Amino acid sequence: MATETPPTTAVLDAHLRDAQELAQAHGVDPGTGLHADEATRRAARHGANELQDHARRGPLALLAEQFKDFMVLVLLGAAVVSGLVGDLTDTLVILVIVVLNALIGFTQAWRADQALAALRQLAAAHATVLRGGEVQVVPAGTLVPGDIVLLEAGNQIPADLRLIEIAQLQVDESALTGESVTVAKQTGTLAAQDASALGDRVNMAFKGTTATHGRARGLVVAIGMHTELGKVARLLGGEDRSTPLQRRLAAFGKRLALAVLGICAVVFVVGVLRGESPLLMALTAISLAVAAIPEAMPAVVTVLLALGARRMVAVNALVRRLPSVETLGSVTTICSDKTGTLTQNRMHAELLLARGVRWTPGDALPGAVHREALRAAALCNDATRHSHADGDDMEATATPTTLADWQGDPTETALALAARAGGLDKAALDAENPRVQEQPFDSDRKRMTTFHRVAGGFVAYTKGAPESVLPRCTAQWTPEGRAPLDNAALLAQAGQLAAQGLRVLALARRGHARLPDTNALDAVESELELLGLIALIDPPRPEAQAAVRDCISAGVSPVMITGDHPATARAIAHRLGIVDTSDAPVLTGADLARLDAASLQQRVEQVRIYARVDPAQKIRIVESLQARGHFVAMTGDGVNDAPALKRADIGVAMGRGGTDVAREASSLVLLDDNFATIVAAVKEGRRIYDNIRKFVRYTMTSNSGEIWTIFLAPLLLLPIPLLPIHILWVNLVTDGLPGLALAAEPAERGIMRRPPRAPTESMFAGGMWQHILGIGLLIGGLCLAVQAWALSTGNAHWQTMVFTVLTLAQMAHVLAIRSESEPLWRLGLGSNRPLLGAVLLTFLLQMATIYVPALNPIFKTEPLGLADLAVCLGAALMVYVAVELEKAWRRQRLPAAAAMDEPAPPARHGA
Repeated sequence: MATETPPTTAVLDAHLRDAQELAQAHGVDPGTGLHADEATRRAARHGANELQDHARRGPLALLAEQFKDFMVLVLLGAAVVSGLVGDLTDTLVILVIVVLNALIGFTQAWRADQALAALRQLAAAHATVLRGGEVQVVPAGTLVPGDIVLLEAGNQIPADLRLIEIAQLQVDESALTGESVTVAKQTGTLAAQDASALGDRVNMAFKGTTATHGRARGLVVAIGMHTELGKVARLLGGEDRSTPLQRRLAAFGKRLALAVLGICAVVFVVGVLRGESPLLMALTAISLAVAAIPEAMPAVVTVLLALGARRMVAVNALVRRLPSVETLGSVTTICSDKTGTLTQNRMHAELLLARGVRWTPGDALPGAVHREALRAAALCNDATRHSHADGDDMEATATPTTLADWQGDPTETALALAARAGGLDKAALDAENPRVQEQPFDSDRKRMTTFHRVAGGFVAYTKGAPESVLPRCTAQWTPEGRAPLDNAALLAQAGQLAAQGLRVLALARRGHARLPDTNALDAVESELELLGLIALIDPPRPEAQAAVRDCISAGVSPVMITGDHPATARAIAHRLGIVDTSDAPVLTGADLARLDAASLQQRVEQVRIYARVDPAQKIRIVESLQARGHFVAMTGDGVNDAPALKRADIGVAMGRGGTDVAREASSLVLLDDNFATIVAAVKEGRRIYDNIRKFVRYTMTSNSGEIWTIFLAPLLLLPIPLLPIHILWVNLVTDGLPGLALAAEPAERGIMRRPPRAPTESMFAGGMWQHILGIGLLIGGLCLAVQAWALSTGNAHWQTMVFTVLTLAQMAHVLAIRSESEPLWRLGLGSNRPLLGAVLLTFLLQMATIYVPALNPIFKTEPLGLADLAVCLGAALMVYVAVELEKAWRRQRLPAAAAMDEPAPPARHGA
């Protein structure tokens, strides 16, 4: 007997090799199976038939990783410095913020482990095997290469099998390949050019898929991580990509820290050279460093994302990875699986064509020929009704009009529903015309025939592929008798329907006086009378077309990636508006295999449809789009989608009809499986990013004002205008509540009519850095002007006035920047009540530091007279006026910004 072939070799080409040759190579007789002792030896050599867990980092290592971010390290340093200065409150606030973010990151680190755990649950718990000539039920984890597995309808495939014997075996592979139609299996050897995609390997049964019909015997050629399901698990093991927000904040934090340290060093040196106390200048420089670092930023970002996630739950989108809320605002391309995402993942009878007349389910039947065709569709059909636990079967299923009422092959349940739409009940027809004989479907004949008792004899109904049934028809059936038939024209019509992505079946009949001998099968299935052609499709979701249109109007390109046939994919894409023409280019898995990375990167900009692709190729497509500068969202629901969901910038899984594997690998789960929910999520992502930019604009301008005030005073021969306690107080009250309240800012008008921001766009794009420097310089200039005026008039409260101007100017600024283009009077103060409340509270707290006697010695302040307070308020008002003038200039210079105020034009339908 030949030596056993290693499973990794067998699984690569098992579909290309003869089944008996493979069995011999594995050292097994298909009639008896492995002996128990041999199975034990092989189990020791090959290991368990399980999906292996990747090496996990311990809890301490995961927790330590959360503190490696540069901004977090800077904040920890600021906490230490703040403690040394004596401000324990600021130290405590910073530490709470850092710990909170670390815990969030720690929690998210288990996502990949959960995805692999869900994959393991797909493995069958038990398997029926032939060992030592006896049929045994063994744990699926004990299977070894060379085992002979016995399958029947309802079994989950426990390992990758090369099929040896079959009896009408059909397998649901939708979770692995994305194809919505069950696959009829065969045992013959395949040619390499005909079986490049998993869905074309019809002599194989893959681990994790389900047998829906028939029986089979198969040879185990791959177990565990060597199976196709194992390859998917291996693809899930990579590292998560950082989100656009994380990358922007990391770069911002590094540049900011370096700039602040440089400025603080200059402030210290200049102060000492002017004769100030080195200790005072050291404390001032350290306080300025603490103030300049926006320690509230992580908290504000977390709150913004958390509130966005909460809002998205209201529209049936569950966020699993918090930073991905914002990522949706950066998305330029949505790669969507077809089956179950854009379509309903169920077959549906689209039309019935009989004697040149089309009938659509829901319309009245045109005539007797259509009725007889539907009778054939219902009787030549193995679909059955579900049983109901209440025992009242007949009443409970009197009108089975949905897929939930039926079990069986999706195509046959769709035919039963089509008959019901035409007024024919399958159960009643089965009782009236009982089946007495049948010739089941097989992949060689591509047809099925059933024989039924009728008055005066028997009738045979045949259904199958048009190219198989039509040549056997000699006439068209009519109630009046046989009519002429144009086979060539009908084949052409069938081809036209198939080119539209429809699955076409021919229905025919033949009467018999006596029950024929089915041993003469070829004669029995000849001289048939055609009834008609019925076309089926997995229909698009009703709301998907509008969602695709909205994506396009928002500048987001939808791309379909599916394991289904090219014609079907193109037809669905055209219906949904993903492509404009019915002959749009389609790249297949075989095409992708021939393209190198550079060639694929050139093609991805033009191609919107990919068909017959495997999980690794989906990742190649995503990576090619990312290499071209796109931020990619990938939607899907099957096991085959999971690796691409993880590799994409944001993975979007289906919550109701999707698999656990897809959900665990994703960042966002659509609870209603509604593609249209993504549109709302994209809008929310854009709003969140806008608000994060507003916070950065606000806090960095405030910090800029503080830095200019302290930096320029010595150069202008003015005394140090602020004490360390003033800087830390301003930093605490202005960066806190007002900054957090920006999370509640509504979306800007026209937010979904602008294109996605460029993936390489800086956080400071759109004139933000000029605003930070310019308005910051204005705030510093106003503070120093008030200081100089107070000193020149002999006002002893000059330091309190500078302190107050700095605080109130920042409040005026935060109100003015609520929109980048619209004036505050148009937005209305009440449109963001949390912000209005935060500003009023900050104003009251500032007044308390001035007018509450107990606080005067703590903050080194003195009560201001009415005139002095009016000067401070007037200086702050000038900041508001300056920002409004800037926005007015922006509206004139950038008409697009002003256009956002206008109603949106109707979105174009197309791609």
